[in-house]
Amino acid sequence: MASFEITSGITYQTHFNVEAIHLANHLGSGALPVLATPALIAWMENTAMRTVASYLSVSETTVGTAIAIKHLKASPLHAEITCHATVTEIEGRRIHFDIKAFDEHQVLIGEGTHERFIVDADRFMQKLIG
Repeated sequence: MASFEITSGITYQTHFNVEAIHLANHLGSGALPVLATPALIAWMENTAMRTVASYLSVSETTVGTAIAIKHLKASPLHAEITCHATVTEIEGRRIHFDIKAFDEHQVLIGEGTHERFIVDADRFMQKLIG
């Protein structure tokens, strides 16, 4: 397991553009053409996943186990969103993150915490099959 290299303070950021498929009225999470909370959560979770991906062995990946997000501000179609993730704690195979999202004006639009667990990908999928 390569996770011993993962330390608190590791950060990563990603950039996303709000397209029609990300809107609340498209995803069914709302009636307005603004960034859907489920899309924002997916982007924030993806950023956390990518924060530690390069520290894992080829056979390892991480799976999300908990997320708590506040969606603070609406974003329109074509907005540019930047997500930041920071490792805050490591407990064995469990990794805790602070996650934030900003619009192109550096306004905080979402924040929260996320937890991921390091797994062996093949073994994880084998358990699902039985």
